[in-house]
Amino acid sequence: QLQASGGGLVQAGGSMRVSCAASGRTYLTYGMAWLRQTPGKEREFVAAMSSDGGSIRYTDSVQGRFTISRDDAKNTIYLQMRNLKPEDTAVYFCAAARPPFGSRRYVPTTPGAFESWGQGTQVTVSS
Repeated sequence: QLQASGGGLVQAGGSMRVSCAASGRTYLTYGMAWLRQTPGKEREFVAAMSSDGGSIRYTDSVQGRFTISRDDAKNTIYLQMRNLKPEDTAVYFCAAARPPFGSRRYVPTTPGAFESWGQGTQVTVSS
């Protein structure tokens, strides 16, 4: 089970960190990611990291502002968000994807790749 937390309200230009803790099992060999969704739109990819931490991808709109990280000792992934913009307002979901062929460099980016999802945490950026 994945449990996301840390969302809330922040002013434009501010920072926020959201966390996603796993319980009941570990995801040490899984690619982990953050996706977000706004009402009426499809869930979109934000950031992802391979299980070995060596491969990371971001969507263009957050590149240079967001940082994904993982702490396997705590079974937790993070998304540090800086210079937030009103268009970053969304429900943020963490997700885990089993890598094909056990690849530790696998970086999942499409919603269909994920087999486990957190419940989502609301991030609201005011202008």
